[in-house]
Amino acid sequence: MKSTVQKNTNALDKFFELRENKTNIKTEILAGFTTFMTMAYALLVIPNLLKFSGMNALGARGDEAAVLTILNDPVIGSAFTGTCIVSAIGTLIMALYANLPFAVAPGIGLTAFFSFSVCLNLGYTWQQGLAAVMISGILFIIITATSIREKIVECLPVNIKTAITSGIGLFITLIGLKGGGIVVSDPGTLIKFGDFTDKAVILTLVGIIIMGILMAKNIKGAMLISIILTTIIGIPMGITNIDGLKLITAPPSVSHTFMAMDFKGLLNTSGAGVIGTITSIIMVVLTFSLVDLFDTIGTLVGTAQKANMIQEDGSIKNMKKALLADAVATTISSMFGGTTTATYIESTAGIAEGGRTGLTSMVVGILFLCSLFLGGIVGIVPSQATSPALIIIGVLMIESIKEVDFSDLTEAIPAFFTIVIMPFTYSIANGIAAGVIFYPIMKLGTGKHREVHPIMYILSILFILRFILLPE
Repeated sequence: MKSTVQKNTNALDKFFELRENKTNIKTEILAGFTTFMTMAYALLVIPNLLKFSGMNALGARGDEAAVLTILNDPVIGSAFTGTCIVSAIGTLIMALYANLPFAVAPGIGLTAFFSFSVCLNLGYTWQQGLAAVMISGILFIIITATSIREKIVECLPVNIKTAITSGIGLFITLIGLKGGGIVVSDPGTLIKFGDFTDKAVILTLVGIIIMGILMAKNIKGAMLISIILTTIIGIPMGITNIDGLKLITAPPSVSHTFMAMDFKGLLNTSGAGVIGTITSIIMVVLTFSLVDLFDTIGTLVGTAQKANMIQEDGSIKNMKKALLADAVATTISSMFGGTTTATYIESTAGIAEGGRTGLTSMVVGILFLCSLFLGGIVGIVPSQATSPALIIIGVLMIESIKEVDFSDLTEAIPAFFTIVIMPFTYSIANGIAAGVIFYPIMKLGTGKHREVHPIMYILSILFILRFILLPE
């Protein structure tokens, strides 16, 4: 028995190169559980965003869609199952092919864009939207296979790459603060403190304190332990809802959304005319492509620095494989009724716990599959238990801001906009877009155009066209 266990251990060590990456099975498994716990909320958030696209039994796109849930709507239930399957497949590809500790799932921001911009504002059906997602996925595969995506990463200026890490830190901190109720929207000041007498806010603060102390004491599994403890503390406070908790539930059928893409409807030229329709479709696909491209690049660049995955030549370990995993996952996602996938920034939670290889993401992928049958358990972890992890990660990632060269304004201004636009517009891609647009402008205006890579000019023009032709 011991011999069999030892052989399996050695096989995992060899396949995932654990020793070369200075890690071990225990650390990787713990990191995988931590990553999953911090992003499990997406399995419930994504289907609930998709229902506003009309992806529900009633076809409701407005406020009436808000009352529909996974439990009482077969189409939304189908979207939940599809989300679990796609997240598992994408993450397992990342694990077994790229050997990196990143989790892949349909992006929250991209799903919101799909529902509110593509379907609600532009009037496409969700089936037509899925067709656009598949087209963008195929486009991803092509440009990744030709190394275009890698070249885009290489052409980004050093200060913008560095700023991306800090920007992501602020962005996920805002997500954590908002999810925990510490900050709320306000019509007068845009944002303000939440109600600190609210039990939900108190629970978030308790979680931050527990996690902060455990991490400061360098306790292994600090984030996971904190999430579990905070969830338990939330039970007597009435925040963690365990009413009707079932350990095992059958997954809803995926038949309602599987292979539902409507290419014919997407290409229908009635209404806006041929030119208008083609322009609209191109910008929808382009937006999916650019947002996913830079969300993924931003996450890889930002987290790679924290995980010491930057190689001697400045490139990111297995970058092309990671990008290809994301591209394939997006194509598969459209088949299951899912939107464009993204490499999740919550992967930084597992990396902070020591995750360095694909074994971490393999654990996450397996847990996604288990979620098909454990939806009841996944659903009880409140956002107040996972929000502290995002806030603490923000603390860790903001450190890189000291590496940005603020002495040269042609470098500082693009880097500054990269950092601040991410949290202020709630989008990693928007932050990178701002930096990419301002960089060549600043260099051209000061006679330093030779410092700009030609690809930067192309990206800048594409982003400007995207914002003009398809504003959010």
